[in-house]
Amino acid sequence: MMREVLFFTEQTGYPNFFSEERIHAWLDKMASEYARSIGEISFIFCSDDYILDVNRQYLQHDYYTDVITFDNSEDDVLCGDIFISLDTVRSNAELFGVSFEEEFYRVICHALLHLIGFKDKTDADAAEMRKQENSCLKLLESL
Repeated sequence: MMREVLFFTEQTGYPNFFSEERIHAWLDKMASEYARSIGEISFIFCSDDYILDVNRQYLQHDYYTDVITFDNSEDDVLCGDIFISLDTVRSNAELFGVSFEEEFYRVICHALLHLIGFKDKTDADAAEMRKQENSCLKLLESL
């Protein structure tokens, strides 16, 4: 399977610090840490209204969220469509007292960890997910 990571925007623009090259390198590094490889992944950066429509249409959830991950991975090749609301990422950054940039990258690695197989519905799973996110953010710092 071909490696292809694509980036799109819907009802928003890219953050000023956005770098395809940096994210590509980071995704490859994260995937290799978990003995996986990157296949076809689309990141769609969008508004709250757009992600709410996706949540209603595909998941029958009537609420805003920061990220929705549709997993199409096969074996050890990570594939999927990842919708990220930059509006919610920005408000969560304020809520958690971190920079927008840090929260942006945390949500990207959170989505990739879902593709790898990590869950976050229980408290124990959420704690493990946070630990893995922190490890992935350290990988980004090393680039």
